[in-house]
Amino acid sequence: MRKINISVMVSGGGTNFQAIIDAIQRGDIPQGQIVQVISSSSKAYALTRAENHNIKAKVIGGENYPDQKQRTDAILQALAEEETELIVLAGYMSILDERLIAAYRNRIINIHPSLIPKYCGKGFYGRRVHEAVLAGGERESGATVHFVDEGVDTGQIILQRRVPVEPQDTPDSLAARVLEVEHTILPLAVKQLTEALAKK
Repeated sequence: MRKINISVMVSGGGTNFQAIIDAIQRGDIPQGQIVQVISSSSKAYALTRAENHNIKAKVIGGENYPDQKQRTDAILQALAEEETELIVLAGYMSILDERLIAAYRNRIINIHPSLIPKYCGKGFYGRRVHEAVLAGGERESGATVHFVDEGVDTGQIILQRRVPVEPQDTPDSLAARVLEVEHTILPLAVKQLTEALAKK
């Protein structure tokens, strides 16, 4: 059975990264293997998660590559070195350069904490999304896995799952409920895509 090489890109705690690691270890993603994690920050706890699971890790961000062209070159080189076939953005907080998107067209996926096309695009990330959902009086929210294209959160939707918005919700309580869904649908999307890629 051919394994698809996955590079995960992160910026923070890496709970979605952990969800993929756990799914692979359970055998839920039989045709995927994580070959490296690339972090935009040297302070990201996701790097500790990588170390705990003997996964290669690189820091490629503004702190060591202030020039965006050089940063993109470094990311492309790192992806090529590990023969990356699928890129998973798991809480990656930087906008990808168009060269990277073109090089991995339909092989980069992202998880977003709302029901796209609602509450997405520029400025909608993290806690801001949940604040906006509550301010908008929505009765439901959720999470979306989508392909990454040149826009912000505009790529084709792969999977969505809904969660109710409760009357007593705060941004934090809603975020926690949405995060549980993220941890379910991101590994599912990775499973689907690795199976599809393995058949090519």
